[in-house]
Amino acid sequence: MVIQLPAADGTAEAYVARPPGAGPDASLPGVLLFMDAIGLRPRIFEMADRIASWGYVVLAPNVFYRNGTAAETTPGRPLDSEEARREFFTVASRRISSLSTKRAVADIAAYVAALTSREDVRTPIGVVGYCMGARLAVRAAAAHPDVVAACAGFHGGGLASDAADSPHLALPAARAEFVFGHADHDPSMDTEAVARLEEALRVSGLAATNEIYEGAAHGYTMADTAVYDEAATERHFAALKDLFDRTLP
Repeated sequence: MVIQLPAADGTAEAYVARPPGAGPDASLPGVLLFMDAIGLRPRIFEMADRIASWGYVVLAPNVFYRNGTAAETTPGRPLDSEEARREFFTVASRRISSLSTKRAVADIAAYVAALTSREDVRTPIGVVGYCMGARLAVRAAAAHPDVVAACAGFHGGGLASDAADSPHLALPAARAEFVFGHADHDPSMDTEAVARLEEALRVSGLAATNEIYEGAAHGYTMADTAVYDEAATERHFAALKDLFDRTLP
């Protein structure tokens, strides 16, 4: 189900998934799912539905609402070739750049409020993000430590950079358990950055798993692209389910 929710600078579309057969009076843990740069589309709906089937209410917002609707900010054709990916990301990169840390933090507060105010959701909640969404998930865990008990990021980029507002610098404020599954040989999250993230998690005293999925390319969970890796995707779903089973009552 697609709904409209208030965001920091307007109204954002969001996809909501609930467990099949869950009654209207059910009270379930919530999960905030942050999409990748390809946008809020059927593949994200599929992933939200699968997570919801484990017993969660999942909210996946269109984080590019300032740039247009979900239909306007998703590809007009399959990204099944390098040429198609390059063409799409030429435009998408501008959307990513426009989502500053200040804007992202304000939006995250609105998304957390929208999820936790639902009558069918109880706290604490989990957050998970893909590609650029992994950065948003880390920011959510750091900005809302009393609410976010689990945080996961898969094939994320720029999680531990030299930037003054790099997400890893906010980790001391978090209290969640973290799980990261990095793409192999990913220029947006190289081995040095993975090690920097590992050290930040350790110094912050956070329970965490921080792994590189050997042979899996950046974007490996996205079945609507040429880089989809089924084995890595199933590995990520297993790790994510285990995390939520441990942390969300």
